[in-house]
Amino acid sequence: MTLAVVILAAGQGTRMNSKTQKILHEVGGKPMVQHVFDAAETIADLPPVVVVGPGEKGVSALFGNRAAYVVQPEQLGTGHATQMARPILNERANQVLVTYGDMPLLRASTMGQLADAQQSSGAAAALLSVMGDPGSSFGRVVRDENCKVTEIVEVAEARQRPNSQELLAVRELNVGVYCFDGDWLWENIGALPKRQARSGQEYYLTDMIEAAVNQGRDVVALSIDDADECLGAGTRSELTLVEKAFRRRANQQWLDNGVTLIDPDSIYIDQDVIIGKDTIIWPDTYIQGSSVIGQDCIIGPNTIIRQAHIGDGCIVEQAQVENTSLAERTHVRPFTWINGDES
Repeated sequence: MTLAVVILAAGQGTRMNSKTQKILHEVGGKPMVQHVFDAAETIADLPPVVVVGPGEKGVSALFGNRAAYVVQPEQLGTGHATQMARPILNERANQVLVTYGDMPLLRASTMGQLADAQQSSGAAAALLSVMGDPGSSFGRVVRDENCKVTEIVEVAEARQRPNSQELLAVRELNVGVYCFDGDWLWENIGALPKRQARSGQEYYLTDMIEAAVNQGRDVVALSIDDADECLGAGTRSELTLVEKAFRRRANQQWLDNGVTLIDPDSIYIDQDVIIGKDTIIWPDTYIQGSSVIGQDCIIGPNTIIRQAHIGDGCIVEQAQVENTSLAERTHVRPFTWINGDES
């Protein structure tokens, strides 16, 4: 089997009210889309396909020739964006997984499990779902009496149906990430109907689920336990929630790996940081970039470590250390700034 991953990244994210494209805003010290791309690259058999808007340069500057790029000339919805990948993936991939550039917490392992679910079931499509609150704005995953997925119903549509209360009470929510049988996807995606959206008429990828069911093809849902993986950031408020979720995950990893965090909620550690065992990190500490902290160190409180290498047994208190290396058992006293670029 050959698995391809398509990352939808053409949206401008106007609700961010920013000069910077939505997916280029950072979470955990990296652009959101880079987290997604790195996860996709881990599982894909082909270079991930990134769907971008006209004239876009920021994404291609990030990934260079690691990615394949296709342009969505108009913002006509997720179904239309996915269709842009057809010319370079048709007959090249048995499976096509579609995800979004603003979902930086989605794990590579979860993508892999979704692809496995599609392959093992032979379904036309496998979708990612999560159990959530009935007040959620996510679409509902509707199943029949035999527990088979029959359709995805968006909240606006559910409210217009006679059984609206029943539909809105469904707790299984559609995350919006899919893995399709490649041949089936490209044979059918061109027949998607246009739907009314806020900005005009669009083609929704969710309608592929109904198409599969109408053809008598199976659709399977993989329900995940970690709701944080489903978080996307379309506004700055949502970006804050994603950042907090990222920090929770990262800090728990360090706790599990033998690092003491005195107050995890006030400690910020970027993704590429390395920290040795039995190091203690005090509140209001920021460890950024690709910094390396040795074993048995005491870092903080009120400290910034940026692109620095801290040897074993060092003490850095209420100080800023960047772009340099500290020998083992160095003691950096409070109110010190060490910048290797200015030495």
